[in-house]
Amino acid sequence: MSKYSEIKRIYTIVFIPLVFIILIWLVKISETILEVRWSNFGLYPRNLRGLFGIISAPFLHSDFKHLISNSLPLLLLSVSIIYFYRKIAIKVFLLIYLFTHLMVWIFARESYHIGASGLVYGFASFLFFSGIISRFYRLMAISFLILFFYGGMVWGVFPFVKNMSWESHLFGFVFGMIFAFYFRDSAPKRQLYEWENEEEINDENEYWKDEEVKN
Repeated sequence: MSKYSEIKRIYTIVFIPLVFIILIWLVKISETILEVRWSNFGLYPRNLRGLFGIISAPFLHSDFKHLISNSLPLLLLSVSIIYFYRKIAIKVFLLIYLFTHLMVWIFARESYHIGASGLVYGFASFLFFSGIISRFYRLMAISFLILFFYGGMVWGVFPFVKNMSWESHLFGFVFGMIFAFYFRDSAPKRQLYEWENEEEINDENEYWKDEEVKN
């Protein structure tokens, strides 16, 4: 692969996640410059006006601390999904995005739910369980790194912290796991090393030797 092709490949992988992150930041910066709050455009369960929040919620954050805590994990996980699941990455993104927030709109408590952390949980869950299913441990390693740096992530699916949309975290985690199983045939396959192939060949030879002896 030429240097130009490699650069083009990296650009393609990073482009969509980076644009998404930039849009999220622009929304928050616009709030600061215009001195307004867009939170009332967030997801409000079982309310027709709040239905728009299924789309808008990940673009809205309570403050810059909230935004910063979501930005890096979201970028890394999105890039990882596009890198390992190039053919189905858009499907995975849209399905986790829509199903997570739809379930929040149907089942969550009555309050404005904002932030991209539901997507973070969904993408991390997808990569983690996909890694288990395919035995492709590089995917699992990525998720463990995110869990490590995104401190206390596991506890985010429980209603322990006030003013936090744990429902978004929970449904993101659940649908990440569901779609990891659904797209299991598209998961990258674990590389077999030469010594593993040799073991398989030897086992097969031993089997036929035993059959010949029996006959």
